[in-house]
Amino acid sequence: MDIEKSMNSAANALRKAALNENAKSYLLQNEQLFSLFKKAANRYIAGETLAEAMAKVNALNTLDVACTVDFMGESIRTEEEANTVTQEFIKLAEAIKKDKRNCTISLDVSHIGLTVDRELGLSNLQEICKQGVEVIISAEGTDRTDDVMNTYIETVKQYSHLGITLQAYLHRSEDDLKELMNYAGKIRVVKGAFATPEGESFKRGKELDERYLNFVRSLLETRHKCSVATHDPNIQTQVSEFIATLPNASNYEFEGLLGIENEQLFSLNQLHPSRIYIVYGTEWYLYLCNRIAEYPPSIFQAISDIVDG
Repeated sequence: MDIEKSMNSAANALRKAALNENAKSYLLQNEQLFSLFKKAANRYIAGETLAEAMAKVNALNTLDVACTVDFMGESIRTEEEANTVTQEFIKLAEAIKKDKRNCTISLDVSHIGLTVDRELGLSNLQEICKQGVEVIISAEGTDRTDDVMNTYIETVKQYSHLGITLQAYLHRSEDDLKELMNYAGKIRVVKGAFATPEGESFKRGKELDERYLNFVRSLLETRHKCSVATHDPNIQTQVSEFIATLPNASNYEFEGLLGIENEQLFSLNQLHPSRIYIVYGTEWYLYLCNRIAEYPPSIFQAISDIVDG
């Protein structure tokens, strides 16, 4: 088995592990395992507190790089938890406004109540949007795509500073993009990292790359607000070249994740608006699994971090 195939197999296993809530619960409750895997997670997270996240935002803004911040977590099961998390996002919005930072908010709607009750998730999302800071809804598992889409569409009609993430690997995403372009919110385009049922998504490779590029080109041509969220240098180069052919290109940015190829993003930032996605909190299990799965070479870095950290 060649090394690329091995890494992709490991990445697929991580995608499945990310959706295993029993595994997540076991790891978070086991002090030794938590400490071990936290060494790998530290590369990708700003810390456990809002203050730590804002310190990272301040440092990156000083380098003229924009940020988006997410308080990690997903699949909240009680209304009380959802409301507590919502208050944390409101505190985040207040901190961004107080410090006048170039920063938006990212969140999973399931983290603020969608999996408890759709109306609860909708209400809490609107409370966060009322703060006036741009909010981007992150991608979740395919079993929630319709609920996430419907919640976004209902809210963006009132709050145009709300955006959403589109996963290019889903077969349905071509139709979803057409629907989403009817609304003013930013569309963040990602390849997609979650495990999906057979037949629902494209595999990594040339076909998915071209599909991703076509989505981005459509957004750029219409000047719809978009975020090109990928670490793929070939896609970044092709998008940059396409932008150069457009008169007065605007309403776009490149986006990357803290801890993955950040020097690459800093280089892009010399010519294009760029943003780094920052997370904080203790619920890093799903995030770590998906970050490594999304960029398989990170498997080796994670092993090194665990051994040497």
